[in-house]
Amino acid sequence: MIDSTEKIEMLPMEALNDAAACLKVMAHPVRLRIVDILMQGSFPVHAIAEMCNIQHHQACEHLRLMQSCGFLTSERKAQSVYYKIASPQLPSLLNCIREPCAFTKPEE
Repeated sequence: MIDSTEKIEMLPMEALNDAAACLKVMAHPVRLRIVDILMQGSFPVHAIAEMCNIQHHQACEHLRLMQSCGFLTSERKAQSVYYKIASPQLPSLLNCIREPCAFTKPEE
């Protein structure tokens, strides 16, 4: 047990608020799948939609939300818009999920 007079090292609340906001935006399986895809490189919206098995307009909404938070950037090439990861935290988040014991199902 920690004595209340001892100083313990804690993250600042601002950092925790930022992390919570990031996790709130990323708390959707399609958005996590999109990050998984974009960790492989830059892709156009139609390819992302196809790989996620969702409609084009749904992919656009997810991508716009993540871009508005600064997680992604986009670039128009001819008729297509390509997205790529802008935030170095996103691959770290997905790597956390990939860890062997990060998320295990409870035994039934």
